[in-house]
Amino acid sequence: MSHSTVPRSRAEADMTATAPAAPGDTTGSRDGRRAARPSLRLRFGRDRVLLLMTFPAVALLLLFGYLPILGNIVAFEDYDPYISDNGVVSILHSPWVGLANFQQIFQDSAFWNAMSNTLVLFVLQLVLYFPIPILLALLINSVVRPRIRAVAQAVLYLPHFFSWVLVIAVFQQLLGGAGLFSQLMRQHGFDGLDIMTDPDTFKFLVTAQSVWKDAGWGIIVFLAALASVSPDLYEAAAMDGAGRRRRMWHVTLPALRPVIALLLVLRVGDALTVGFEQILLQRDAVGPGASEVLDTFVWWNGVRNQDFGYAAAAGLVKGVVSIGLVLAANKVAHLMGEQGVYQK
Repeated sequence: MSHSTVPRSRAEADMTATAPAAPGDTTGSRDGRRAARPSLRLRFGRDRVLLLMTFPAVALLLLFGYLPILGNIVAFEDYDPYISDNGVVSILHSPWVGLANFQQIFQDSAFWNAMSNTLVLFVLQLVLYFPIPILLALLINSVVRPRIRAVAQAVLYLPHFFSWVLVIAVFQQLLGGAGLFSQLMRQHGFDGLDIMTDPDTFKFLVTAQSVWKDAGWGIIVFLAALASVSPDLYEAAAMDGAGRRRRMWHVTLPALRPVIALLLVLRVGDALTVGFEQILLQRDAVGPGASEVLDTFVWWNGVRNQDFGYAAAAGLVKGVVSIGLVLAANKVAHLMGEQGVYQK
């Protein structure tokens, strides 16, 4: 046997590809791909450093992300945390009620009111909030002077670091009954406005607060995507006679489309989480009829009323609906030719 036909090591034997299969022989090609794939032992030895680097993150994710999912069993119980000092013992010894909590939820008008308010807020924030970072990123990217771009980006990004308490205090000083706008209107003979306590405009108020606070973060993401566009594309479009608008339509927006699709899918997945702290701080000012969302509904029933099983059932319904929205949005992204959160 010649030396060239004998693999020098086991690793080389694992990495050696088989001969290509004949046309139409799908079994042979499938076996060839399986044989050409490195063994698990070889891949572990090759990637052991990367695996060790990711181990702390995976451990934290399992501990704080997936392990608490087991606590959703209380949604099927009349959970009593005072049975034992040990939470696991309390879960095991609480009375089992099956689907009774879910039946009660679907018959509760307060739950459907919270669901309706959540969906209306999501639609408003999707229509009014989502396009604004894109438009601002395009505007900043069109500025020629780097110093002006840096200052504008810093000013727009600064509110992202403010707490919701500070954001609501700023809006109270501007739009409250004794705020700046109301005082100016009274000085000119008009009646003052108290937008902060008006249930009819509360959803638009919450959307405006979200835009002012978090639009800067979206600008960072879209500016990073714009930085990856090759200047040669703009030069080629300009040589073909394309003006600024046509270059933005045919070069800039197609470059942003994968990022827009990904963020849109993530935004849809987060549709039923519209800002717990933001809503809770303003709940008493406008009343639960206009401000109650699913997160505050779960908090009010679980923490304040200590009906933990009922609150867990409401949270589980929210999670199932969110998963459905993510899958639907990702399917739409695939139909648009984009990758979305995961590939087909």
